[in-house]
Amino acid sequence: MIEEKLKELGLLVPPAPKPLAAYIPAMKVGNFVFTSGQVPIEDGKIIYSGKVGKDLSEQQACKAAELCLINCLSAVKSVISNLDNISKIVKLTVFVNSAEGFTNQPKVANGASGLLEKIFGENGKHVRSAVGVNELPLNSAVEIELIALVK
Repeated sequence: MIEEKLKELGLLVPPAPKPLAAYIPAMKVGNFVFTSGQVPIEDGKIIYSGKVGKDLSEQQACKAAELCLINCLSAVKSVISNLDNISKIVKLTVFVNSAEGFTNQPKVANGASGLLEKIFGENGKHVRSAVGVNELPLNSAVEIELIALVK
C-alpha cells in the first residue's frame, strides 16, 4: 500500500545513498529503525547546498527536506525490504544550514513532515525537532534523521 502510494505521488525511492563516511545508513533495533542523517543527495550529488535564507529560499529548502526524507525512506527500506512494513513514523530530527537571522526552520521541516502525512496518512504524524545549524556536511542545506516503528 505504501509502495503504491509512492507511485501515485510520482515518487521514486531509489537504493539508499552510499554513506559519506564510516557509518551505515540505517539500523533496526527491536521494532524500530533509526536512520543516519540523510542529506539532499541524488545520483551521488548534493542537489541543494548553501545557507537557507541566504543562498537558498525557504521554498527550495522545503524541497531539500523532501529529498532528505526520500533518502531516509531509502535507508529504512534497505533494512526492512518493503516500506509497507512501517507501522508508524515516530520522529524526525531536521537540521537546517541557516543563514544568520533565519528562524523558519520549522517551516523548512514541514517539507518532510507534509510529505510523510501524504504517504502514510495518520501513521505519518510524528514528533519532531527542527534545528538551525551553522554548517552541514558537503554544505548541504538540510539533513534529516528518522525513526520508524516497524511490524
